[in-house]
Amino acid sequence: MPDLFQNGSRDNTRSVLVALLASAIVISAIWILKPFLPATIWAVTIAVTTWPMLRRLQTLVGNSRRAAVSLTILIAMLVFILPLWLAITTVSSHFGDIVSLLSSSSTLHIPDEPRWLARLPLVGPHVGQFWTRLQHMQFPEMVRQIIPAPETLIHTFLAYAGSFSILALQFMLTLIILGVLLMRAEAAISVAESLVTILAGSRGKEMLQLAAYTIRGVAFGVTVTAVVESAVAGIGLKLAGAPWVSILTAMTFMVCLLQAGPGVTLLPAVVWVYFDRGLAPAALLLVVTIITIIIDNVLRPFLIRKQADIPLILIMLGVIGGLGGLGLVGIFIGPLILSVAYTLTKSWISDSRAKTPSLTSNS
Repeated sequence: MPDLFQNGSRDNTRSVLVALLASAIVISAIWILKPFLPATIWAVTIAVTTWPMLRRLQTLVGNSRRAAVSLTILIAMLVFILPLWLAITTVSSHFGDIVSLLSSSSTLHIPDEPRWLARLPLVGPHVGQFWTRLQHMQFPEMVRQIIPAPETLIHTFLAYAGSFSILALQFMLTLIILGVLLMRAEAAISVAESLVTILAGSRGKEMLQLAAYTIRGVAFGVTVTAVVESAVAGIGLKLAGAPWVSILTAMTFMVCLLQAGPGVTLLPAVVWVYFDRGLAPAALLLVVTIITIIIDNVLRPFLIRKQADIPLILIMLGVIGGLGGLGLVGIFIGPLILSVAYTLTKSWISDSRAKTPSLTSNS
């Protein structure tokens, strides 16, 4: 009997040591590959998002995988990489101009209150007091009354983005890894299914499918909405005759990626245009601003919930936490991690509730 206990303890010790050794090897491999992790994560995200499109393109080009992969990478560059690259390079190269633009705005003051405004019934006296208070404010202070420190948000984004050379290298690595993944997509899917089956049993494939739907929903919802919002904002800024149209459009794209909303850049631009160009251009830009806000609140939830039912608060928290923890790539990875965790947890809870009545009825 003592020999049996000794043999059992030896087997347990050996199993623990093997598990520790395997964990140490995995951690060491991740540490060695750490410089490539952001590009790899980004490439996996884009690959999962564009996989259904790749299969459709392959049928259209005569089942040529290379041609389909080339077209998919080109589309991924236009949708996911090129807008972000243009936004970062535009704002970074003109950051000094942005600072001088904000400093020169201190000379702008609101004009005198129109006479007809004071004669309005009920609201006239109250609006007059508010107008007088705004008239004694400088432009930066008025902007802070609407939106707190938008330049701080942009500066933080650029700090996480890093230098041009590092950013260009990350984009190149992303495209290379993306091409490899798409060329060997079936093998990668098979390996992923084998791993999740080992870890989660029969539920593994279902978990993997849920994760894929969530990744597609968040990636399309966040990126496509930011592209559409910035395009509409750029057109409105151009029509209203606003200064620094390219810079403001790039800033709008970046704050939309950060889930701060287009109003962070467009509402101060409306005030600026009112001072510089007059009431009619400012009214036009205000209408465009309202349209972009509507797009932000309609298109993004539609694109996300078309793939998975995810609360928008998770996306906002994921963007902020991902940016702080993982840098630029965290804008996409943070929401994905929280969304996958939420979707899987919701699925587990629903399954457990479905099994509970059967257990009670059998007892």
